[in-house]
Amino acid sequence: MSQKITIPGTTPFDGAEAMKGYALNKMCFSFNDKANRDAFVADPEAYMSQFGLNEQQKAAIRSKQVLELIAAGGNAYYLAKFAGIFGLDMQDIGAQQTGMSKEAFMAKLAAYAQQ
Repeated sequence: MSQKITIPGTTPFDGAEAMKGYALNKMCFSFNDKANRDAFVADPEAYMSQFGLNEQQKAAIRSKQVLELIAAGGNAYYLAKFAGIFGLDMQDIGAQQTGMSKEAFMAKLAAYAQQ
C-alpha cells in the first residue's frame, strides 16, 4: 500500500488535479501557436470561453497568480506557456510560488547550485 506524501504549501499534480485542470491546461497548451497567443491577448474572455474554463479558472487567469492557477488545476509546465505571453519565465513563476522577489529566488537557486 502506497502512502500519500504531502509537502506543506504544495499542491501535488495527480490524476484528480489533471482532470480538474484539463480545460485550463488545454488552453495553455494552445499557446504553443503564436496565432493562439495573439487571439488570447486580443480577447481573453472569449478565448477562455472557447476552452470552457470554469469561473475559478477564469479568475485565476485574470489574476495571473501562479498559486491561484495551480489551485484551479493548472500544471506548472503548461502555465509557463501562459506566463510567457506576459514575458514571465520559470524564475518569475518560482518567485511567485515562494513569495520572494525574482532576484531573491534566483540567488537562492544559485546558492543551492553551489552546495
